[in-house]
Amino acid sequence: MSGYTFLSLLSQWVDIRPHDIAYITAHHDYTWQELALVTAQYQSKLHTQGLQAGDVLLLVGKNSPELVCIYLACLSLGICPAFSPIQPYMQIATKLNTLYKPGEYGKYSRAYLWFDQLSLSSHRQQWMTSDNERLKQQVTLINLPMLDTLSIDEYDVDCTKRDCQDLDQLASIIFTSGSTGTPKAVLHTSGQHIASAKGLLNRFAFGQEDCWLLSLPMYHVSGLAIIWRWLVAGGQLKVGQGNLNQDIKGVTHASLVATQLARLLQTSEVLSLQRVLLGGSHIPLSLGQQAATQGIDTWIGYGMTEAASTVTMKRVDGKNSVGSVISHRKVKVAQQTIYIAGDTLAQGYYKQGEVTSLLDSSGWYNSQDLGCWLDGDELQIIGRADNLFISGGENIHCEEIEAALNAHPLIEQAFILAVEDSEFGARPIAIVQTQQLESIERYNDFLRDKLDKFKWPIFYFHMPELPHSGIKVSRQALKSWLTAHQNNFRVI
Repeated sequence: MSGYTFLSLLSQWVDIRPHDIAYITAHHDYTWQELALVTAQYQSKLHTQGLQAGDVLLLVGKNSPELVCIYLACLSLGICPAFSPIQPYMQIATKLNTLYKPGEYGKYSRAYLWFDQLSLSSHRQQWMTSDNERLKQQVTLINLPMLDTLSIDEYDVDCTKRDCQDLDQLASIIFTSGSTGTPKAVLHTSGQHIASAKGLLNRFAFGQEDCWLLSLPMYHVSGLAIIWRWLVAGGQLKVGQGNLNQDIKGVTHASLVATQLARLLQTSEVLSLQRVLLGGSHIPLSLGQQAATQGIDTWIGYGMTEAASTVTMKRVDGKNSVGSVISHRKVKVAQQTIYIAGDTLAQGYYKQGEVTSLLDSSGWYNSQDLGCWLDGDELQIIGRADNLFISGGENIHCEEIEAALNAHPLIEQAFILAVEDSEFGARPIAIVQTQQLESIERYNDFLRDKLDKFKWPIFYFHMPELPHSGIKVSRQALKSWLTAHQNNFRVI
């Protein structure tokens, strides 16, 4: 891997392509030079509010034109950004306690927090004025202007000045959802993000004339990975306004779930899309074939926060695998457990300035995912080790039942939970996202040639509305909801 750093990536595009479009927002299309200018202004404002190299700044909010530029400014100063969606105060407080050491008088030591004000205004039910007052007693709240108020006139400013910049620079802290419901703070360096981007781009072409939509939140590793692919490739990045049908215009690359792509293909609009990286557990071959008729190349992959996003990938082909290993990553399967290593693996879990390694004694990270190899080099995911339960002496993987239900034409998403059963020890129940629940008999008919009968869910619930803390539905949140809203089943 070459020795590119964040600053050398940004500098090279400013030097050789200063007037090419780099960053597209609703208000302005920024050239590389203009992007460097606004980044430098945010950099200055962060510095004047006391932040310096080595500090951690918690960035709270959804994607916005400002968030991307503030992230770049943090990297320019050597500040490590941590990310979070807008959440109730107690959840934010838990993250603060993970990031910062206690100081005097109830205030954390060198603790800084920035809120995206537009995100905050749309979450008033979750966030009260009194919460802001409590935070002021604990951290330093950072105030930064809206992007469209900053100057883009050329003036003599060193946009990339920093005393120290290397591949070991701490570049992000992403909170995992965690199967236990307790998030962990995963720390990555710029070198690990760059390795992740380079490996994927070796297989998934993204050129300087292409445009990638920032369709996933930056507080999720899949969203942050888009930023680094953009910086490595020198293409264009577009930040939309939350309406996919409008945001997708002019975009060549996007990271989507299958239902989003299916809806786009159903519109009468001519799509400029060329390449799509699809997430989710079930990608029908028919969707890939339909996309191909419009010139869209569809890919799927397998990844995780700890590995800086994607680890394996392939074109959609209908086979039950997630592809082969991408360069700069290593994968082994031992006793059905998937282990990860390589240049993209995180530094470790961050807690109040200390970092705990992910690696076991042999230098591998236990993903807690179960899998096997197909055709020698393609990985198949069986499920999560902690999503396995035993029913009547049989091992059942929740993901196997979910995959079968996700193939139902009227089910958008399905989750399986295990509940206690006096006869078999445990049985599966299903929570499904659908317009209308059907009878259990009709679901049984659908599953009859797909699953053994002991794997059929014994009851179906409609998917509830849950607070979003990421792009994935939390299995732990579903367990809590089910426990609170019914008395017939005891969740395991």
